[in-house]
Amino acid sequence: MSTDTTSADKASADKTPAGAAANITKWHSKDGRFRRQASSFRSFVEASPDAAFPAEAGRYHLYVSYACPWAHRTLIVRKLKGLEGVIGVSVVHYLLGPGGWEFASPSEVPGATLDDVNGARYLRELYLKADPEYTARFTVPVLWDKKTGTIVSNESAEIIRMFNTAFNGLVAPEFRDVTFYPADLKEQIDEINGWIYDTVNNGVYKAGFASAQDAYEESCRAVFASLGRIEGILAGSEFLLGARLTEADLRLFTTIVRFDPVYHGHFKCNLGQIATDYPHILRWTREIYQLPGVAETVNMDHIKRHYYMSHTQINPFQIVPLSNGPDLSQPAVKPAGRPY
Repeated sequence: MSTDTTSADKASADKTPAGAAANITKWHSKDGRFRRQASSFRSFVEASPDAAFPAEAGRYHLYVSYACPWAHRTLIVRKLKGLEGVIGVSVVHYLLGPGGWEFASPSEVPGATLDDVNGARYLRELYLKADPEYTARFTVPVLWDKKTGTIVSNESAEIIRMFNTAFNGLVAPEFRDVTFYPADLKEQIDEINGWIYDTVNNGVYKAGFASAQDAYEESCRAVFASLGRIEGILAGSEFLLGARLTEADLRLFTTIVRFDPVYHGHFKCNLGQIATDYPHILRWTREIYQLPGVAETVNMDHIKRHYYMSHTQINPFQIVPLSNGPDLSQPAVKPAGRPY
């Protein structure tokens, strides 16, 4: 199983809308536990012109949902690496309905886009174009190759690694030396990614989609044990691994942004809140949010509407709460006496 995948773990979808509708709320396994399915497309864009997927400006297109934390991380790295002019992007409707992710015009759904690359109505059409025999989930993000008409990758963890280095020869000079996976920190990044993914990034889903009390309690307690551990790290460090922003920070950030407005209530992760119980995590979140361009990737309307309106097995009346969580535009105050 991949160490990191995409949206939620429903059973393998049929190729028809009816099949998708039958599985759209089946997030848990028979024992009541949520288990995420591995991504299916795992190729790589490389800087070499001889690669199967060589880095070229305008060749690749990113399909995302603003709501999905896994897709969100690819948007952030695309922004921070100066790739907007190199890799295009399309944004699906926030609502994950019976037919899966659907494209919509900005006039219908502000922030969404139509698919101006393939002309698809649903994201699933891209998967079936890439592989007519595909029967697994139709998830975001998707990195699409316009030249060969196929999916390069639907694994967010690997897409951000590609964005980190593969396109360095195509971006402006000020972005070429920007790296979120520096060689001297790779082992530490991989280690911290591992437990944060299992207990926080995916942990909130394991709590929220549990259908058995013991499965929920086990996952919820693990979430907060790790939040306490992270709070301790950030009490003495600007970022998770010292003074440098790495992919470990960006991968965690997309979960923390959603924590108070979504996971605390909707996923029942209610043993604490970022705004009131984790001052160091809050400072860190604000610092990342206020980096140039990052706030543009945070669409709280899409985020809240997606979770509260798509998961009808949890919220059958689709009521969307008012709060957006803490104001991340406020100053990222560093506590006095800290060594950073």
